[in-house]
Amino acid sequence: MQKYIIGKKIGMTQLFDENGKFIPVTVIEAGPCIVTQKKTIENDGYEAVQIGYGEVTDKHLNKPMKGHFAKADVAAKKFLREFRADNCGEKNVGDLIKADTFAAGDKVDVCGISKGKGYQGVIKRFGAHSLKDTHGTGPVHRHAGSNGANSTPSRVYKGKILPGHMGVEQVTVQNLEVVKVDAENNLIALKGAIPGPKGGIVTITDSVKA
Repeated sequence: MQKYIIGKKIGMTQLFDENGKFIPVTVIEAGPCIVTQKKTIENDGYEAVQIGYGEVTDKHLNKPMKGHFAKADVAAKKFLREFRADNCGEKNVGDLIKADTFAAGDKVDVCGISKGKGYQGVIKRFGAHSLKDTHGTGPVHRHAGSNGANSTPSRVYKGKILPGHMGVEQVTVQNLEVVKVDAENNLIALKGAIPGPKGGIVTITDSVKA
């Protein structure tokens, strides 16, 4: 049975196991989420479940979204995510998904939007090597160097590393361990770090590599 939930990154802290070993963890407020739509092969060509998370007032919704929630007869949610799973038929519109979906010891994948880092050069952005700092290299020792050949091919190949905007992109961290689940407060503690700032929205799913 595939498991999934939407959550909000609270921040990092530390826990200790039964042997007193220090474990760095990220705390996520996971759910409660509600099933807002079921997609079927007959109607949509594939099976999936759409779930919602976070409270929002009607004045912040447009007409299509108001109709979407009214049709499902569920409370409006701020964030919607869709999950394809083998057990979609087991979920019904209006069902709640809570943090206790997961248990300590589970392996999960976490997907979120990474922090923005602004305009960066190729060394920070792609890990490129710098030029020599001595012997007349001048003020260009952190530049990208040559962009390509001369008359052949007379263009820059696709994929050439160049400076530019870094971050604010979808990142998935795989195979993290669930250290602790607080079902009463809808909290999940995952070992290690996850993408995004505090307050960022993330999705937690079963690990594909576990």
